[in-house]
Amino acid sequence: MKCTYGLIGRPLGHSFSPRYFAALFDRLRVEASYHLYELQQIEELPNLLDTHPTLCGLNVTLPYKREVLRYVNDCAPEVQRLRAANVLRIDRSSGRSHLVAYNTDVWGFYHSLLPLIRDERPKAWVFGTGGAASAVLYVLDELGISYEQVSRTPQGAQRSYDSLSYEEGKATRLWINATPVGLKRGECLPLPYDALGGGHLCYDLIYNPSPTTFLNQAVQRGARIKDGLEMLHLQADKAWQLWTKYDEE
Repeated sequence: MKCTYGLIGRPLGHSFSPRYFAALFDRLRVEASYHLYELQQIEELPNLLDTHPTLCGLNVTLPYKREVLRYVNDCAPEVQRLRAANVLRIDRSSGRSHLVAYNTDVWGFYHSLLPLIRDERPKAWVFGTGGAASAVLYVLDELGISYEQVSRTPQGAQRSYDSLSYEEGKATRLWINATPVGLKRGECLPLPYDALGGGHLCYDLIYNPSPTTFLNQAVQRGARIKDGLEMLHLQADKAWQLWTKYDEE
């Protein structure tokens, strides 16, 4: 059976995943295809699975990384901790769709961030509270990096955007955008950008468009920048390993 893979989320017009997986399939000489499935609501997932019997795996993006867990049968340990998934392996051997959830955002973010900071452990601001932000916080915890999480609707210890000061911005040398703000050109988070300088690293998980306004603001002030393209490639390669490793056993 020729397997089909794909991405669920909304919107998906920015996604590079079909291009990346087409190149991967060509390089590995695998007969497979990859498609975008823009679901208007997560409740459409069971019908997608029923009407596409060759689906063997799915990537999951905004806004469904948390909501998708309502439909999975098993979760990898990192998903149980984060309560967010970006990869589904679909096992149909029993005649029904058995979904196993993983989070490869953790792998992708960790291995794309570490070469940039090496032995440094700068204090971080993490913008966003969704599934992608959960993966970022998981990695920062693993690396021993202290952070503050920033939200439009802060809860608990989270900060609001208007509470961030210039002085704090100068001392917080790692800024990470894990929100969708920037997917539309010109969108920009309300941050004290003038606090940025050569000692800062600004990482935007968005890879298209790139650079985002967030990263442009950073460049103009001499900060180092990183977009999410390498993270996409790393997590996609990891997803492929998860989708296919059971076929090889």
